[in-house]
Formats: sequence, C-alpha cells, structure tokens
Amino acid sequence: MPHHPSPSTLSAAVVARRFALAAALAVVLGGFVAQAAQAHVRVQADSTQSGSFSQLTFRVPNEEDSAGTVTVQVTLPQDAPFLHVSTKPLPGWTATVTEQPLPAPVTVSGTTVTKAPHTVTWQAQAGTRIEPGQYQDFDISAGPLPAAGTVLLPAAQTYSDGTVVAWDQPTPAGGAEPEHPAPALVVTAAEVSAGGGTAAPAVASAASPSVAADTSDPVARVLAGAVLVVAVVGMVLAVRRRRPTAAR
Repeated sequence: MPHHPSPSTLSAAVVARRFALAAALAVVLGGFVAQAAQAHVRVQADSTQSGSFSQLTFRVPNEEDSAGTVTVQVTLPQDAPFLHVSTKPLPGWTATVTEQPLPAPVTVSGTTVTKAPHTVTWQAQAGTRIEPGQYQDFDISAGPLPAAGTVLLPAAQTYSDGTVVAWDQPTPAGGAEPEHPAPALVVTAAEVSAGGGTAAPAVASAASPSVAADTSDPVARVLAGAVLVVAVVGMVLAVRRRRPTAAR
C-alpha cells in the first residue's frame, strides 16, 4: 500500500514552510532597513560630550546611477563655532578648511573669536570619485563641541555630471524626515565629577566601534518594527499549527 504522510508530518511541513517564508521576509525587510540607513549623508561622532573634541565622520553614499561624486562640502555652525578643525588625510581627495568672519563675536570656552572655520571641502583628484553603489567616509577632528543640543551640519554633494544635491533640510521634531535632511549631530551634556567639576570627556573603548550606529532615521525605525512584526507573526503561526486538533 502507498505510504501517506501522517497529519503530524504534514503539519510540521506547513509550519516549516511558513517559518521559512517569515524568515525570508524578515531578511528582505532587514535589507531595506540597511539601505534606508545608508540613503542619506550622515554624521557620526566618537564623542558627543559638550566641551570635548570629537572625530566627526560624514558618510556620503552615491545615489546617482550614471555619475560619480567628485566634491563634498560641509558647512560648519557659526552661531556656536568650532575653535579648531583639522582633516584626516584621504587618498585621492584634497581637503580644504575655509575660515570666515563671524556675523558677531562669539565667546567659546572663555575665548572671544571673530572668525572661525566655516566650510570643509573635499575635492576628488583625477581618477577618483565615489562610484554608483558605493559610499565614502570623510573625517574631521573638531572642537570643543558646543552646549548640549542638536547641531546641523549641512552638506553639498556634487556629481561628475554637474548635479549638486544640498543636504540642508532640518528634520522637524516628531515629524517625518525630509527628502534631503541635513546631517545632525546631537551634543550631550558634559559629565559632572563627584567634586562638582566637569569630568574629562569619555574616550571610546578599543572594543567598541569608533563610529556609533545611527538610530535617528525614522524610516529605519519603521522598517525595523516591520521586521519584528513579521518575525512575531511567523512564530504565532508556528504555535497555532502545532496545537492538536480536537477529536471528532
């Protein structure tokens, strides 16, 4: 007589297929999360404490299909300027820091300044560019960081075909991210020591990555939530399939 799979065997197979489908959807959505996180120019810092010096990393993805990125320019704050800015050498790129007179004198860490670094420009040398589907990190050392709050660092991205994309739109509090959001640095309050003074800024440990993960993207958060929902639905379906059918 031909052998027929038992109901329990069929149920297990159905559960396995449904779980595999849920896992596949989770992987696909997870890929969308990663793409969303890389879709815009972002800034990340190895220290965010007010008064500290920090390495600021601008991650610039190439979003054009037929042109490469050849120039990146970041505009630095002028109402709460950085006193010192230096660039990290990057093969194939020339970095230039340009100072400019401030609209009004500003006191920073007890020093009154009338001019400060205004822009940092990276220009690709001959034969170098960010190709389609690639990204590049651009690093500066800047400080001291201003008082706690959000610092916008608008960026302009120039492509080899002459297209210029301005990443300069602020993201409203609690609102949707605009099409071209400005890179935003969230500065935290300086730690206060037990004696009442300001503690030295924390230094990233060797075991931790030098650039922290960016979790400020609302699109990424929504997609991450979708991944979690798919996983939960998969587990619920699996549990329901395993329940024994009442005898009739």
